[in-house]
Amino acid sequence: MAVMATHPLTVGFDLDMTLIDSRPGIRAAYQALSAETGTYIDADLAVTRLGPPLELELAHWFPAARIQEMGDRYRAIYPEYAITPSPAMTGAREAVAAVRAAGGRAVVVTAKHEPNAKLHLAHLGIEPHAVIGWLWAEAKAEALREHGASVYVGDHTGDVRGARAADALSVAVPTGPCGVDELREAGADVVLADLTTFPAWLNSYCAERA
Repeated sequence: MAVMATHPLTVGFDLDMTLIDSRPGIRAAYQALSAETGTYIDADLAVTRLGPPLELELAHWFPAARIQEMGDRYRAIYPEYAITPSPAMTGAREAVAAVRAAGGRAVVVTAKHEPNAKLHLAHLGIEPHAVIGWLWAEAKAEALREHGASVYVGDHTGDVRGARAADALSVAVPTGPCGVDELREAGADVVLADLTTFPAWLNSYCAERA
């Protein structure tokens, strides 16, 4: 897919399973919600399908009439249980630093509750120029366009869809629930093994832009 470069360089990143391994924290938050409500939640299963909005996962465990209530409660207890246990993905800090080193801006666009996304990044010392939450799949294009992103990096087919909707280059990493073939079939322009190879790729991309 041909992409018209924007100046200055802006690169968007997804959060869960792209910049952070949120599985330990999300597992703990679901376990706490299960204990509090007395409702069974298979937290180990839930963390294998991260990416879509929280409400879609909660619908597996709660009746429709309780989804909003449970979503609000989950987000409220999330900082206590989920921030500290969740590490950065390998290469995440270096990927964001590479964008800065190239004279660009890094923005995080995620489906996660924005205040909790910011807590994760602050805890890990990852400092993007902006964090935009509550956006999933094609809706991510709103923020990507607003910030002039020419590249969007994510681990899910929903991230690929968001990049394509924004006419941004889709760079995918199979570090979440979606494998290489699935990401390519969804339309990813580039698939990297993980973020450790992103700085070298970005150097090549910037050279081509120039």
